[in-house]
Amino acid sequence: MDSKVNAAMESIEDKCSKSSASVISRDNDDDYASSKPAKIYVPSRELTNAEICRKNPRILGYKIQITIVKSNEEANEVKAYFRKRFPNLKVETDASLRPNYKILAGSYFTKQSAASDLSRIREYFKSAVAVQYRIFCAEAK
Repeated sequence: MDSKVNAAMESIEDKCSKSSASVISRDNDDDYASSKPAKIYVPSRELTNAEICRKNPRILGYKIQITIVKSNEEANEVKAYFRKRFPNLKVETDASLRPNYKILAGSYFTKQSAASDLSRIREYFKSAVAVQYRIFCAEAK
């Protein structure tokens, strides 16, 4: 095991043992407090999307990359065309690759949830593909 990981695990274990030893029981019985560690409730089920979103409003999900264009004007034309065809999907421009502009649509939790919209979009944009992207939970499907 990596020494940094091992040190981090040991410090977490120490914190847990210190916090469980410092718990005071309700009837002020000191022997009971030191002999029983505090119980930690861990759900036995997978967290729902709503629970994940409450903890972290921005997560790693998927967007559909429609195309990549060379200019902002061209990007605006593609976005306008896309909005006419798919008025229910949010479309945006990512200019982080300047001078190229990515046109992205939708927000999805998984690649599978993007598949139905992706197949419809590919009828008009053959180069469309689902890509991993930081998304806002509230907008995701």
